[in-house]
Amino acid sequence: MRSLVLVGAPGAGKSSVGRRLARHWDVPFQDSDRLVEARLGQSVAEIFIDQGESVFRQHERDVIEEALVDLDGVLALGGGAVLNDATRVRLADESCVWLRVGVSEAARRVGLNASRPLLMGNVRGTLISLLDQRTPLYEEVATWTVDTDGRSIDDVVHDIVDQVGVVA
Repeated sequence: MRSLVLVGAPGAGKSSVGRRLARHWDVPFQDSDRLVEARLGQSVAEIFIDQGESVFRQHERDVIEEALVDLDGVLALGGGAVLNDATRVRLADESCVWLRVGVSEAARRVGLNASRPLLMGNVRGTLISLLDQRTPLYEEVATWTVDTDGRSIDDVVHDIVDQVGVVA
């Protein structure tokens, strides 16, 4: 089974698009944030508050590595997963779609979402900083790039299916 990994900034639509793609191809869907939450028994926000970002990032790296070993379907990575060098090296062997989103669209989508601890406070300013830092990393791992600004989930899914073909 060939697999597909989705990367992108917060608000790019990785989870929504990933679930829809998995349904389209009739394959499993996984989300690295949900895998970390299941492992630690806390939400991402709680992990950041109680244990800190570095602990979250260690577990994120580990669950991604484990998921990629036997990946059978679609895996959506948390927006910051590409910050880890080992994860980026590992992604070189995978088919990755970068869901590219602009600052305005991402800010509109995430709003003041308390479940996104890195975006608390000045959402727009934080997103600008995150995109400046992470865009080269998303470009590095991307096999394909799909713009999501102003597009429906179905449009993005159809674009990915057109580019990627059939996951089989």
